[in-house]
Amino acid sequence: MTPLILGLAGPALTADERAFFRDTDPAGYILFRRNVVDRAQMKALTDDLRALAGRDDLPILIDQEGGRVARMQPPEWPAFPPGAAFDALYDVAPVSAIEAIRANAHALALMLREVGVTVDCLPLLDVRQPGAHDIIGDRALGAEPMRVAALGRATLEGLKAAGVVGVVKHMPGHGRALADSHVELPVVDVPADALESDLRSFTQLNWAPMAMTAHVVYTAWDAERCASLSPHVIGRVIRDRIGFDGLLMSDDLGMHALTGSFRERTAKVIAAGCDLGLHCSGDMAEMRSCVEGLGAITPGARDRLDRAMATIAGSAPAASFDQLIATRDALLAEGRSA
Repeated sequence: MTPLILGLAGPALTADERAFFRDTDPAGYILFRRNVVDRAQMKALTDDLRALAGRDDLPILIDQEGGRVARMQPPEWPAFPPGAAFDALYDVAPVSAIEAIRANAHALALMLREVGVTVDCLPLLDVRQPGAHDIIGDRALGAEPMRVAALGRATLEGLKAAGVVGVVKHMPGHGRALADSHVELPVVDVPADALESDLRSFTQLNWAPMAMTAHVVYTAWDAERCASLSPHVIGRVIRDRIGFDGLLMSDDLGMHALTGSFRERTAKVIAAGCDLGLHCSGDMAEMRSCVEGLGAITPGARDRLDRAMATIAGSAPAASFDQLIATRDALLAEGRSA
């Protein structure tokens, strides 16, 4: 097995992709808007990926947060609210906010499992900071770490209830960044003690099955390398200080925060301590470069992958999607009228 999660070009596997994926055996796949048409197409695609891999527990990922980050969109699928909606409800009714976001995540997971998706890149545990770039913005669950952790925990619980693994992101925290890492490399230049609040939500949920790193430089920890490429940040901050022992994947290797060839980027994230590299574009030349010189997944990484997917083994979703949505919407409406 190759320690990569890979994208694909369109709504069905091409002959080239099928041959390449059969040879490389990536650890999992990630879907984007270009891969999504309707329920029947998505189910056929995810079934095809599982059959090709020969693994019933194959991780098939998607970024389905709600708000402006949603690959499955209306009219085929309903829109979901962003994290900020639950943060606002928490201001007036914390218990209702937790119940609402748990119902929201449960409904999201039912929608994903219906089409064969098993991993959602959610929840964000980034603690929103004033003046930061809007790339996090209304995606955040709040500006107070314990609130973010409480809402994040309920999200993980709701996803798991319907058989979907959650991915906490962006470890060790993107909420302070002044730039969008899709476009350029953000540099957070504050003392280490100021970063304690960024870590707290992740520390509270360090038992999460999967996490994604941030392509952000934290000068207090490593002034030369972003978290995804830094053995110090991954080893001393994420693994030791936060205490995270789940599966750790990089953010997208194609983001402009990173430089160098895709071979170099992939080698660096694995050498730094990421269990898996994440490559999203579906570009075949880039994927071939990622694989060049890359060894097999390490036994430790494979164990963390297996443990993460085992958290949803035997799940048999039985809840009513419509009832979950109605519960969420009633709670959000109560908050708006309070």
